[in-house]
Amino acid sequence: MKQKKRENVPSSLLILRHVFFIRRRSRHHLFSLASAFAAFLFLFLAAVSLFSAPPPIILHHHNSPSEGGSSLSERHLWSSRHSSLYYGCSNATNTFPTAAMKTHPNRYLLIATSGGLNQQRTGITDAVVAAYILNATLVVPKMDKKSFWKDASDFAEIFDVDWFISFLSRDVEIIKQLPSKGGKVLIPHSMRVPRKCTPSCYENRVLPVLVKKHAVQLGKFDYRLSNKLDSHLQKLRCRVNYHALRFTDPVLELGKKLVERMRRKSEHFIALHLRFEPDMLAFSGCYYGGGDKERAELGAIRARWKSLHAKDPEKERRHGRCPLTPEEVGLMLRALGYGSDVHVYVASGAIYGGEEALAPLKSLFPNLQSKETLASKEELGPVLSFSSRMAALDFIVCDESDVFVTNNNGNMAKMLAGRRRYFGHKPTIRPNAKKLHKLFMNRRNTSWEGFASEVQTHQIGFMGAPNEMKPGWGEFHENPWSCICEDSEAKAKGGPENQIGEEYTNSEENNEMGENGDDHHKMEDDGEQDLAETGYLENVNGVQGKVRGNAILMENTEELNVEQSEMEELLWELAK
Repeated sequence: MKQKKRENVPSSLLILRHVFFIRRRSRHHLFSLASAFAAFLFLFLAAVSLFSAPPPIILHHHNSPSEGGSSLSERHLWSSRHSSLYYGCSNATNTFPTAAMKTHPNRYLLIATSGGLNQQRTGITDAVVAAYILNATLVVPKMDKKSFWKDASDFAEIFDVDWFISFLSRDVEIIKQLPSKGGKVLIPHSMRVPRKCTPSCYENRVLPVLVKKHAVQLGKFDYRLSNKLDSHLQKLRCRVNYHALRFTDPVLELGKKLVERMRRKSEHFIALHLRFEPDMLAFSGCYYGGGDKERAELGAIRARWKSLHAKDPEKERRHGRCPLTPEEVGLMLRALGYGSDVHVYVASGAIYGGEEALAPLKSLFPNLQSKETLASKEELGPVLSFSSRMAALDFIVCDESDVFVTNNNGNMAKMLAGRRRYFGHKPTIRPNAKKLHKLFMNRRNTSWEGFASEVQTHQIGFMGAPNEMKPGWGEFHENPWSCICEDSEAKAKGGPENQIGEEYTNSEENNEMGENGDDHHKMEDDGEQDLAETGYLENVNGVQGKVRGNAILMENTEELNVEQSEMEELLWELAK
C-alpha cells in the first residue's frame, strides 16, 4: 500500500524534492566551509593583532562608515523637505496701530540686558514689544558688561543702531538716550518683572510706575515676555529679531569673508555650534569622565553662580540635558550620512580639554575650520578682545551655512533655529539627546549599520524641516510659528508629492504650550526631546501597510538568506 502511494506521487514533485535535498546538503557543506574559513580568519586576525598596533579608538567598534554616507539622498542632506512651500511673513497689518498713533509723551522704557550675545538678543527683541504694550518710547538697550563674558561693547558697536531705530520707527519710537527736562536728565526708576510676563502683567505691574515716574528701567531683562501673545505682537517680535537687529558693517563684512572662504573650500559646508566650553559644562552639571581634575575645575566655575543647585550628572544625561561631546556630535553626523570629506566650521570658544577633546571629531571630519583658521590675526584684531563681536562672526557663518548643527539647546541654538526656519527652513540639526544617550552608551555592542539606522530614526523631527514643532511649542525665538506662512499656490502646482498634511498631533496633551521657565543655562527640552512628545507623525519605519500580504514573502526571503546573514554577522563579530 505504501509502495503504491509512493508510485502515485507525481514525478515533478519527486524531482523538486530531490533538488531541495541536494540544495540543503550543498548549503550545509557551504556553511561548513564558511565556518572553517571563519575559524581560520579568527586565528589569522588574532595572530596579526599580536604584532600590529591597536586599532583606532574612535570607530574601532563600528563598521567604518562609507565616505558617501548613508542611504539619505544628497538632496535631503543639504536641504529640508517641503521647505520651498513656506516663507517668513512678519509685515504689520493695516489695522496694527503705529507708533505715531499710540506712543504717549513722558513714558520712557529702558532695559538692562543679561548674559551673552544671543541671550541679550532675546531681551532686545522683547523690549521693543514691551515698549509697544506700554505705549512708551524705548531707549536703546544697555548691553551686559558684567557677566561671565565681560564684554565692554555698547549696542552701537555690535548692532547698526541707526538701522534699528529707522526700521522700527513705524512700530515703536526709539531714542538713543533719555531726554533732559529743565536741564536735568531723567533718572529712571529701576525694577524687575517676572519671567514670561504677559501683556496684562506689564500693564498691571509696570504701567502704573511708568505713569508716575515717567522713566522705568527693567533689570536682568531676558525671557521676560510670555510666549502667549497675539499674532500681531509675535510678528513684531519677528520684525525686530530678523530684520531690525543687523550687525554693524565691520562685523558683517568680516563675517561674509569667512563665509566666502568656506565656500571656496567646498560647495556645501556644515556649521557646528560646539558649546563645550568650561562655563557651559559647569552650568550643565554634567560629568564627562575627567575624574577629580574635571570635578574640581568645573566645580570652581559652578561656585560663581550661587543660585545653582547640585545636580545628578547621570540623571541630567539620561534626560538629554548634557551637551554632546565632540566625538558624539561627529558620530551623529556620520550616522546621518555626512562623509569625512565634508567641511565643518566650528563655532566655539575655548574647548574644555583642548585638542585632546577635539581629536575624535577631527578624526571623523578632518576638514575642520574656525574663524581663527580662516582669518588672519590682523583681520581679527579689532574684534579679538570683544566676546560679543566674536560671537557675532560665528552667528553670521552659522546662519549662512548649508547645515547648522548644535550640541546643546542654548540661546544661540534657539536663535539660529528660529532664524533658519524663518528664512527658508534651512537644515538645522538639534540632537535628540535623550534618545541618543542610550545609543552612545551601547554603541560598542552594535554594528555601524544598526547604530546609524537608530540615529536616523531618533533624529526625525529634529532636523529643521517644516512642521516639526507644532504652533506654541518651545520658545518663540526657536519656533516663530506666527511668522511662517504657507505658499498655497506653490503647494498646488507642486503635484501630489507636495500634498502634505500637519505633522504634529492635535491631542489635548500636545496642545498645551507649557510656559516652562527655561533658563538659558538649563538644557531644558521644553517637551521636545521625546519624539513622541513632538507629535511628529512621519512614519519612521517606511510603509507599514501590506504587512500581512507580504508575510510569506518575508519568511521565504529570510529562509533563503539566513545562512548568509549568519555568516556576515559572524565575520563582523570577528572583525570588531
